[in-house]
Amino acid sequence: MTDDTTVPTATMDRTEKQESWGSFLWFCVKLVLAVLVFRAFVGSFFTIPSESMLPRLQTGDYLVAAKWPYGYNENSLPLGIPGPEERVFASIPDRGDVVVFKHPVDGTDYVKRVIGQPGDTVAMRNGVLVLNGETVPKKRIDSFDVTLSPNTRCHPRGQEIRADGTAPVCRYDQFEETLPGGKTYNVIDFGASVQDSFGPVVVPDGKLFVMGDNRDNSMDSRFPAVPGGGVGLIDQRSLVARASVVLWSTDGTAEWLLPWTWFSAARWDRMGKGI
Repeated sequence: MTDDTTVPTATMDRTEKQESWGSFLWFCVKLVLAVLVFRAFVGSFFTIPSESMLPRLQTGDYLVAAKWPYGYNENSLPLGIPGPEERVFASIPDRGDVVVFKHPVDGTDYVKRVIGQPGDTVAMRNGVLVLNGETVPKKRIDSFDVTLSPNTRCHPRGQEIRADGTAPVCRYDQFEETLPGGKTYNVIDFGASVQDSFGPVVVPDGKLFVMGDNRDNSMDSRFPAVPGGGVGLIDQRSLVARASVVLWSTDGTAEWLLPWTWFSAARWDRMGKGI
């Protein structure tokens, strides 16, 4: 006996569409979950809104920062996801690490360099860093030139240079510092400033002393913690991630409605640079 029952074509089409929509929604759910897991445990993305970390980081840089080096707590989780107050799998940043952390008052993400660990004594004398009573080596190197753009203005204490046929740049005096242990990085120094003498301050347990590389244009641990300003000695629980690499950088000339400007505004030479 032959079964001549057939499924109407319209019913089959409707079923296939439902399966297609179901597959698409499940893909979206998996994608969202993957992104959340990545941002919670692997890394996240941050932008640089100021020039406090020149010369290493510029306004308009987009960073990838690693979550795992310092452990996890409520501050390292994305989108306000609740988590433990104390860090799990915690470790102390090395001197010289560039860290992302929450401002102790307003909770804004800040990026600074770790200078002092718990137990360290930090001071500055005439613009020279003093760590545990020892002067940190600081030597003059070639000046740092940064191209001017909507994202980069020339500080009044910099030198604006406009050579024929080239984009104007701002020139700053640049120095190389070497911390105990051999970590080397470059800093900008405008000359005599009120920030040039500080301390000494002993870093308590559970705290860190951080500074910007643009020494005379950075509100950091040399200043009391106030909203939008200094950060004081930061609590290790406020750590979010370790800055790792510049993923993207723009000079600020791009316009959303003009897609070709997204490429002309890109600072291609900065992309992929480690921090």
